[in-house]
Amino acid sequence: MTDPEVLRRAQAVRHFNRFYTRYIGALHERLQKSAFSLTEVRVLHELSRGEADTAAALTRSLGLDSGYLSRLLTSFERRNLISRRPSDIDARQSLLALTDLGRAAYEPLDAAAIDEVSSVLLRLAPASQEQLIAAMRVVERLLDHGNRREMVITLRAPQAGEYGWLVHRQAQLFALEHGWDHTFEAQLAQVVADFARQHDPVRETGWIAELDGSIVGSALVAGVSATVARVRLLYVEPDVRRLGIGAQLMDECARFAAQAAYTKLTVSTAATLPGARRLCERSGFTCAAAIPERCFGSDLTVERWEREL
Repeated sequence: MTDPEVLRRAQAVRHFNRFYTRYIGALHERLQKSAFSLTEVRVLHELSRGEADTAAALTRSLGLDSGYLSRLLTSFERRNLISRRPSDIDARQSLLALTDLGRAAYEPLDAAAIDEVSSVLLRLAPASQEQLIAAMRVVERLLDHGNRREMVITLRAPQAGEYGWLVHRQAQLFALEHGWDHTFEAQLAQVVADFARQHDPVRETGWIAELDGSIVGSALVAGVSATVARVRLLYVEPDVRRLGIGAQLMDECARFAAQAAYTKLTVSTAATLPGARRLCERSGFTCAAAIPERCFGSDLTVERWEREL
């Protein structure tokens, strides 16, 4: 491996893995003053939630080797911690459940874990606690590819502090992906400043696309004239771009603009952004103009797309 950026990123992930493995190991040693291993506690936890009630479901949920899990479950059954009964749906499967003894064994461990984690969080200011939780959610979202299609996207209004974050994040993304310079950030900041300071809530609005507490997209509808509105700050995080979030945001923009009595909705993009162009086409927009410009430190063809409402 010779690419210095690839190597740097790989080393950063390995560094975090070492830190977190040590941290979780120390936490486990303080918590589990019992005969249960960390893996056994994880299995008991899944069974206590009632969501993974078969060996196959536990294997998928916890990423355990099926043979190892089978031996662990046999040990639990021998100690009367779990019960098995045939599934009414699939005779090849057994439904697993904690017995009263198993629940009594697990509940003190669960309470101790909550107390220990709470004590760790209380060392941090409330704002830092939320920052830590948000970072954990981002890590989970970026790495958990298996559950993407089951994710529920929520659209909501932007909250205080998020307008500035949108400027930062979009400027960062376009710099990394397309090499756009600080002048794009300046334009975003001006859009946000104008909108946040004086937008008409009856005819202008905005949305945050949220996934499990993380911001994964945004869009604003801003008035251009009495009859024309414009989509601004439209973006979707790279790892969730094939989940229909962009189309969902565009649909909301068109629905709101029509209800606000606009007759036309416009959006600007660049010819070098094929994903944005496809989204415009699929959302019922047509390209009305394409003008070569030198902007954001690049030679671009800026396109204006329009949709009649």
